[in-house]
Amino acid sequence: MKNFYNNKRKLANTELRCSIDTLLNEGDTFLKNNFSQLKVSQYNYDINEAIDELCLDKDVINQLLEDYVIQILKSKITFYKYIQELKQAEYENIDIDYSKIKDLAHKNLGVAKNLRIKDAKILLEELMKEDDLDYLRICVKALEISAVKLNPLCAYETMNLIQVKNSL
Repeated sequence: MKNFYNNKRKLANTELRCSIDTLLNEGDTFLKNNFSQLKVSQYNYDINEAIDELCLDKDVINQLLEDYVIQILKSKITFYKYIQELKQAEYENIDIDYSKIKDLAHKNLGVAKNLRIKDAKILLEELMKEDDLDYLRICVKALEISAVKLNPLCAYETMNLIQVKNSL
């Protein structure tokens, strides 16, 4: 039985690594195809901008970036949940209230602005102002790509922890 769980965990880790690799390898194409007008596809974060403007050392900024990546990957789940709830409300012809999505985007926007993460800032502003649910879904995917690009190892570890937590 122990081998079964070890093999299952190894398979899940392999799938997760492949998922991270796919986000990194195909992320810019996804961003270019869906957000060419926003010019976020070729964005590369410059940590020196945050270091200079915030007067913090590189280690502190890196820790804050890790916290941000974790926050975005956890928020992604909540964004998708809210979008699904709104799709259900739309299907049932119930008034749609976007305030939960806008509030969550606003919460994450403050951190992105503080750390000078320009692509995330743009995407979070889109989440705050748009009301097309399909577009909001791809904005969340783009935000995930942005977070993974910032720190792939942290993203992998976070997604792995989320997977373990969900399996319990």
